[in-house]
Amino acid sequence: MKAMILAAGLGKRMRPLTDHCPKPLLPVAGKPLIVHHLERLKRAGINEVVINVSYRAEQIISALGDGSAYQMRIHWSQEASPLETGGGIQQALPLLGDAPFLLVNGDVWCDYLPSASTLAAGDLAHLVLVDNPAHHPEGDFSLRQGRVSPHGEARFTFAGISLIRPELVAFEPAGAFALAPLLKRVMAEHRVSGEHFAGHWVDVGTPERLAELDRHLQSA
Repeated sequence: MKAMILAAGLGKRMRPLTDHCPKPLLPVAGKPLIVHHLERLKRAGINEVVINVSYRAEQIISALGDGSAYQMRIHWSQEASPLETGGGIQQALPLLGDAPFLLVNGDVWCDYLPSASTLAAGDLAHLVLVDNPAHHPEGDFSLRQGRVSPHGEARFTFAGISLIRPELVAFEPAGAFALAPLLKRVMAEHRVSGEHFAGHWVDVGTPERLAELDRHLQSA
């Protein structure tokens, strides 16, 4: 199985840290945030990774190269301007192929990845959900008997980690579009499964949360 890391965002919430450094390269516990993803993917047995880039793309490509330093192969999907989550995935499909792939948001930290076997034959996506953090108390989706829905009282936050079938985005009009509306559409068709992860997860979206994660990992 291949993986894709979403790394094309502008990192506006991380300013001023991202004024001169793209968010994926911000250091956490002595190494760039995106390197933690690469190392975890490698430990999970994934040897090919597609990374989409836009803002300060040349810095990220120069830092990571072809992936040989991490014993894996990196394919680059460059976007002249950010295509959002859905559009970025769609542009990268020729690099990803026809099989399901693991999708990871570049601005989260988590010590868990789902197994490929958790994506059932008829489903288009499998989402990892976590407890709602203080900055997102309302959550995103509900989880009931392994099925994910946009409605329901017991709500969780999408971890930014999922298994995706290419068909989810392949037939959308080309250009910039978000992934969330597509997920909600196929949830209504009962084609999205999910699981709850109760371990350590961080949305590294602000300088404060970046510093908190750094302290946590340094003390581990």
